[in-house]
Amino acid sequence: MKAGLVTVLAALLVGCAVGGDLPPVPDAQVNVEVDYDYIIGPGDEIAIFVWGNSELNSSSPVRPDGKLTTHLVEDLQASGKTSTQLARDVEAAYSEYVRQPVVSVTVTGFEGVPDQSVRVMGEAVDPQQITYKKHMTLLDVMIAAGGLTEYAAGNKSVLIRLVDGKEVSYNLRLDDLVKQGDISANLSIMPGDIVIIAESWF
Repeated sequence: MKAGLVTVLAALLVGCAVGGDLPPVPDAQVNVEVDYDYIIGPGDEIAIFVWGNSELNSSSPVRPDGKLTTHLVEDLQASGKTSTQLARDVEAAYSEYVRQPVVSVTVTGFEGVPDQSVRVMGEAVDPQQITYKKHMTLLDVMIAAGGLTEYAAGNKSVLIRLVDGKEVSYNLRLDDLVKQGDISANLSIMPGDIVIIAESWF
């Protein structure tokens, strides 16, 4: 865990109003169109279709080590690649056994890699790691996490985001968004974002 995240977590655990002391998310990052390609991760379900060679079609999960076992290849690296990249790798591996194989790869179950997931921590009803989806918003994340607990200090919550290679922390107004329906508190979520919901001590 990185030092910046450890510092924010420690402050939240001792009840400091960290989120309230942080700047809001800049306007330039409130509504962001993310250029996003899904990256395969361990636990994803992968379906491989080989045109004209149905006996080579297969479906299997990506192992915890990030590799995939197919009918012809036991250890094929899958994690960290797009489905198109993996399809080309399967074609290259199968070309030793099949003349000019044409392969399609479909991801049928999604876990993803941490850098492209959204993590929700603290006083959410269901803290969890959420697979990022294009056009995801903070409201979508809060719905997936079940909303705020009765002990949450939503307006003191924190968004940790990677900006130009550095972790930056911003204040979130989750009480305003979730409890008051203030849509101005909503914003675009980016792959790798971390939402830390503070606990109220009063």
